[in-house]
Amino acid sequence: MIIDGHAHVFQPFAGASGHPSQAIHLAYMQKVQTRTVAKVFRARDGRNVGGSVLFEAGDNSWAGLRAVDFRVGTYGQMDFTIDGDDYHSQYMPVGMQQIVAPPELMLAQMAYAGVDHCVLQAGWGYGATNDYNAFAQNQYPDKFTALLNVDEARAYTKEMLEEFERAHRQLGLKGIYFALDAFARYGFDISFDDAPMDAFWSAVNASTLPVFIEANAIPDYDRPSYLRNMLRLHGLMRRYANVRWVLVMGPPVQYFGRSGRWEFPEEVTAAYHHENMWLEIMFPITWGGEWDYPYPEAQELIRDMRDKFGAAKLIWGSDMPNVERFCTYRQSVDYVRRYCTFLTTGEKDAILGGNLEVLFGIAERQQSSSASFGRNV
Repeated sequence: MIIDGHAHVFQPFAGASGHPSQAIHLAYMQKVQTRTVAKVFRARDGRNVGGSVLFEAGDNSWAGLRAVDFRVGTYGQMDFTIDGDDYHSQYMPVGMQQIVAPPELMLAQMAYAGVDHCVLQAGWGYGATNDYNAFAQNQYPDKFTALLNVDEARAYTKEMLEEFERAHRQLGLKGIYFALDAFARYGFDISFDDAPMDAFWSAVNASTLPVFIEANAIPDYDRPSYLRNMLRLHGLMRRYANVRWVLVMGPPVQYFGRSGRWEFPEEVTAAYHHENMWLEIMFPITWGGEWDYPYPEAQELIRDMRDKFGAAKLIWGSDMPNVERFCTYRQSVDYVRRYCTFLTTGEKDAILGGNLEVLFGIAERQQSSSASFGRNV
């Protein structure tokens, strides 16, 4: 069974998408674009400008977001205006005429690419997705396993602890998405391992839900910030022994892999080697704009990850439908499925689904779902 560890369904980006207001949703989306690897360009001449034009230098929080009339466009584009000039970020694929991804879109993509099951991740740029993720999972339990999220920097509050319990106990979501970039909303006024956060991590530890952590290099978005966050994360791993962690997006190539092989400092290696840590393999979404399919550079990095950590710690993900700005869904799996010939059949089976099946017990849930359906007929 091929399981995609990183996919999304979401309501129309042009609305509030579950947030209290459209303005909050737009702010989250603008923050995402500030450091995107997607093409960001000026409309009148196609000049590449990058996401740095969306925020004030020296302020990585929401307070630094520039007033640029940020808005949702068409054909996969996020639009904004600076000094009378319109700009576009090609964040989603060009073929996405309206930026929306219902569950049925993923089902069609999965059938075409030969993917059997998907883990639906979250993230505030996609919206407040707990209810929509639960809808997709409950409609298609054989096809989707969905994650929940809370307001990460306020996860310790009564409101967020109640939302965690609702999403887990009532909605039945099977894991947690937790992104460090969300701390920018509050000016990085707390760290994810500070004492007030113990209330949240204790609840997570008791739930035994896996945590998919996107360990952005906050607050400075540089290598030293990433190293500090790995030290903090490793500390959490030691304190909360029941929690299983998946490193969303995997190791950052820009810090440790530009030579073509991984060069990890000791503190990073220690965190990655922890028995309760798995690493996502997901290169086209970040490097597909620079590397050409079938991504031989990524293949060598996967080989090195296998050699350093073993196939049992690696999980393939695509980031659909976003990844189609650079390649097709089939290509996002085939560069591993067809071209990583150095992997044994058993290693491919583990990376392309087996490790996730163990993490979530997906096959057992599918059997239970089928049995329940049979009794109701």
